[in-house]
Amino acid sequence: MIVFVKLLLAHLLGDFLLQPTPWVKNKEQKKHKSIYLYLHTLLHFALAWILVGTTDFGWYAFALAVLHGFIDFLKLHYQKSKTKRIWFSVDQILHLLVIIAVTLIYNNTTIDFTSIGNQFWITITGFILLTKPTSLIIKNIISIWTPENKTNDDSLQNAGNYIGILERLFVFCFILTGHFEAIGFLIAAKSIFRFGDLKEAKDRKLTEYVLIGTLLSFGIALLIGLLVQISLGFSF
Repeated sequence: MIVFVKLLLAHLLGDFLLQPTPWVKNKEQKKHKSIYLYLHTLLHFALAWILVGTTDFGWYAFALAVLHGFIDFLKLHYQKSKTKRIWFSVDQILHLLVIIAVTLIYNNTTIDFTSIGNQFWITITGFILLTKPTSLIIKNIISIWTPENKTNDDSLQNAGNYIGILERLFVFCFILTGHFEAIGFLIAAKSIFRFGDLKEAKDRKLTEYVLIGTLLSFGIALLIGLLVQISLGFSF
């Protein structure tokens, strides 16, 4: 575990703290022709080897650095101005997977999925269900009441969808941890911010539409959370 932590620290130092902005701009302009791409790769090699602190990790640090440089190479060549945010996420996820893989290989560790308990599968299923699947279910239910002027506002794109997902996941976690009182605070907080804006809009249909969606979102989250909690109490 400590090897993973050290490699993660090396990644954070190399990718964020010790990579100057001029390096990033030069790499974006010249791509694989930029010398800073190779200096950046060499920096990751040195940081990984130094922080792990064992001589036998040299080849692992080299492999990690080469893979890091290759991932950066792909990002530089395929990202566009409109896809930078997506490629940043993909880039970091791939780096994290490489770190995990190198850690497992170095420690001669294998992942045994059969050792994962039933409680994990029940919890992760409930978690996933409360994200996009529930959003689509709610959208389908309330679609018959969608106000005509719903799209004519200044809200962020898909903000309502992400807010709904986050609130359901919060409710889910509060139920599993036994903090039911926190659900009340969450509902109150959303009511203050959301329904204050709706009152100023003076649109009764829109207010009712949002209220139905909110109650459905919280209701489904409560139901799934309670069902998962009950299921976890059974022995499988």
